[in-house]
Amino acid sequence: QVTLVESGGGLVRPGGSLRLSCAASGRTFTFSSYAMGWYRQAPGKLRERVAFISWSGGDTYYADSVKGRFTISRDNAKRTVYLQMNSLKPEDTAVYYCAAPWPMPDYWGQGTQVTVSS
Repeated sequence: QVTLVESGGGLVRPGGSLRLSCAASGRTFTFSSYAMGWYRQAPGKLRERVAFISWSGGDTYYADSVKGRFTISRDNAKRTVYLQMNSLKPEDTAVYYCAAPWPMPDYWGQGTQVTVSS
């Protein structure tokens, strides 16, 4: 069984920062072999891709809406993927999910709420 657990969400003012974490577990899940992704879903909207990182961390992808503000990274020894979010905007408000493998996930976390509001 594979489990992905996100953490780090919360309420932040516009212009603020948050760092999300996603910890993976499961004996059959070789974390270091999987490309990982972050997705988000805002109220009333479809789930969208936010960022991706290759198994080695050498390749990344960002949605245009977050490019230059968000940074994805991973620590394979800790089986954890991160999403550093800076210069947050109200339109970044959503539930953020990590998933694997990119781009067609089989495994999803439960999500963590990010709310950007003054």
